[in-house]
Amino acid sequence: MPATPAWPPKSAPRLFIPGPLAECAQVLLDGGQAHYLGKVMRVAPGDAVILCDDETGEWLARVAVAGKRDVALTIETRLRPRENVPDFWLCAALTKKAAFDLLLEKATELGVAALRPVLTRRCVADKLNPDRAQTIMTEAAEQCARTALPALEGPMKLEALLRDWPEGRALFFADENGGTPAAAAFASHQGPAAVLVGPEGGFDDAERTLIRAHPAAIAISLGPRVLRAETAAIAATGLWMGTCGDWSAPTG
Repeated sequence: MPATPAWPPKSAPRLFIPGPLAECAQVLLDGGQAHYLGKVMRVAPGDAVILCDDETGEWLARVAVAGKRDVALTIETRLRPRENVPDFWLCAALTKKAAFDLLLEKATELGVAALRPVLTRRCVADKLNPDRAQTIMTEAAEQCARTALPALEGPMKLEALLRDWPEGRALFFADENGGTPAAAAFASHQGPAAVLVGPEGGFDDAERTLIRAHPAAIAISLGPRVLRAETAAIAATGLWMGTCGDWSAPTG
């Protein structure tokens, strides 16, 4: 006999919507999400849709009505509770829009708990569109099956970030002038952590001195090559997740 296919199918659309969600609740989607389900995914009554609310977890819903302007769904059962995300922040200096968009997407896929954009003297950008950024992160979370969205802070000057740094959280500083090899530094410090990565032009001497003087700062090296700002942020995040995060946890 052929194996019974998994339900819901892995191809079922996934969407984050406001919560909290609950069993038997009725959900009406309109706007872009309705267009995505109706016109792009071409859902029909009875089809499965996976809903997440960033509060209670992941839910199986079925399409009740697929209209021209809206889609009605009925929630059936909870599939997973909201995941416990490793307590890791990515503090990344703002870069050009395309590069920072990539960073937002990949940081979400890699599992960061929070992303804190930083303003430094050599930043080529000084603003971040929060709605656009949130959309990018939400779509990345939907794609990679996260049940928890990363927290997104507004851009903060480096001096303010350091001044208000919470006690007990390690601040790994990706210093292009060198430091402890990142994997070794990560492995030797357990608990809440963050990685600080500079802009395209790097930190200037005064900023580097300020960071190194901070009691929580640990200078790290990301290898012998000169990395683009977004590459450094993505590489450091992946290395931390593999060393201290949840990459070794069983999946199901």
